Amino acid sequence: MILDNDIVLRPRFNIDLPHVNEVILSDFEALKNTQTDFVISRVDNHVFIRIPKHKQHFWSPQLHLEINELEHNTCRLHGLFGPNPTVWTFFMFLHFIVVMLFLGFGVWGYSNWALHTSYGLQLGVCIAMIVLWFALYFIGRAGRAKGKTDMKLLHDFMKSNLKL
Repeated sequence: MILDNDIVLRPRFNIDLPHVNEVILSDFEALKNTQTDFVISRVDNHVFIRIPKHKQHFWSPQLHLEINELEHNTCRLHGLFGPNPTVWTFFMFLHFIVVMLFLGFGVWGYSNWALHTSYGLQLGVCIAMIVLWFALYFIGRAGRAKGKTDMKLLHDFMKSNLKL
């Protein structure tokens, strides 16, 4: 699993397994009660593996597994690393605000330019929004780097329980 060179903030992977998906799902269900290193929850074909609350930090990732049946005795595991859903929602909200401010000030600035009036403020805000967007991206990358050790722990835990 490559985490260093990807531009994505939420790494993904797929694994084909020579088992029926219900067997793997029930194995994870059984792990819920037998180990204390991770918090495991299951909803239908989805398994969420998290770091326990007392070990979490702001950038702690979670591993979302979706295990779907392909054919007789085979299934595909789709894995997705991501931050806590609350953190991700907050980050997307900030991106939305930046985009809306950029578009709003861009339209206002274009109107002022077309009317041959001053548009320096609007241009300055648009440039600031571009800088802020890049800053949010690099903050997300820094957060992913901070959670990389936890990602490795989650991935190793998953692999050891799938016997890969």
